[in-house]
Amino acid sequence: MPFDKKMSDLENSATRRDLSYEKQAEPELSERSYNWKTAIGLQQVDGLTPSKYLIETANANIEGKITIVEAERFITDYYKNKPDGGGDEERTEEADKVSVRIARILSGKTFKLSPAQLFSVHRRLFDGIYDFAGQIRDYNISKKEWVLKEDSVYYGDHSDIRVFLEHDFDKEKAFDYSKLEPRAAVEHIAKFIADVWQIHPFGEGNTRTVAVFTIQYLRTFGYTVTNDTFERHSFYFRNALVRANYNDHPKEIKATPIYLNRFFGNLLFGEQHNLQSRELRIDAQRQ
Repeated sequence: MPFDKKMSDLENSATRRDLSYEKQAEPELSERSYNWKTAIGLQQVDGLTPSKYLIETANANIEGKITIVEAERFITDYYKNKPDGGGDEERTEEADKVSVRIARILSGKTFKLSPAQLFSVHRRLFDGIYDFAGQIRDYNISKKEWVLKEDSVYYGDHSDIRVFLEHDFDKEKAFDYSKLEPRAAVEHIAKFIADVWQIHPFGEGNTRTVAVFTIQYLRTFGYTVTNDTFERHSFYFRNALVRANYNDHPKEIKATPIYLNRFFGNLLFGEQHNLQSRELRIDAQRQ
């Protein structure tokens, strides 16, 4: 066979291999560990604590003894066969199921910048837990916030949620990040995330949904969330979102992104801000 033809055949063969799709594999051990730490840490935003069984299952997945799919099945079967204890046990069940579902979502590499992605994350996290999983709330809400001395953020009106989301997502899709340095780009992403969170599309589970969505979105920019910021400071993350959306001008309190930017600084750039929620209370300092 002539040399030139042999090389051409080899190049064509390599091209065919390069164009073929591959099934996504389980993440490496370190990434599995951080996925689980994030998943478990995010339960803090709603005052939930996963069970010992969930921790054991997570460790088995991290160590490679079971897959993430098997881990989710084990948790599902555990509660299917467990007597209904009600009350605190229901909250533990929620923490366990949502934790393993977050870990499973974060183990994949799929994403589309659209409201449908946000709805999908909520549905996957809370299916069988909330009747309204993945559905827009049909009522208006408020929530007393410790960080606001029992006042509430103004959330989006339920009748306009879809319009609000489409507006924010369309703006984000059209934004040109090419001229921004990494720090400025992340601050813009943080502003987008804060705006989406303020809409509060769902009756419950908004912060956990937005956190998972945020991690997925950051990955599309090449960032890897592989530290303990979400694990240790998820409550700060929620309070930072609150402060990014709260105004009380008579008391000289203005919505500020400073706390959210500090969170992302630690998360992505190795900064060492002291992320203490007590510093975000409106009576602690005026920002």
